[in-house]
Amino acid sequence: MNARTLIRLTFANPASAAYLGLFGASVAFEVAAALFSDPGIVGIWPVLIAAPTSLLAAGLDAAIGGADSQVWFLVGGVCVSALIQSFVLGAFLEFLRGRRRGPARPSRG
Repeated sequence: MNARTLIRLTFANPASAAYLGLFGASVAFEVAAALFSDPGIVGIWPVLIAAPTSLLAAGLDAAIGGADSQVWFLVGGVCVSALIQSFVLGAFLEFLRGRRRGPARPSRG
């Protein structure tokens, strides 16, 4: 798999674009809530949107850092989790498109 295919499957298809748009909107809302008022529990939405891989990142963060873990490690893990899931969505969409086309027909020549 080359870089072009990786980028196409992660960013340049409808399913991945919609997923990353939803994730980006939740992050923007979280940042706005943190800047302008008390964010409360709003910070959970990006983690839940990127679940289940973000939960693995949070578990890894807790296992490595314990109670003194850094926030940037968790935030980075959640963002990488969203990119992984975007890639999986793109690959699944490509798989479904390939199945819909069916097997190649022999040419009548």
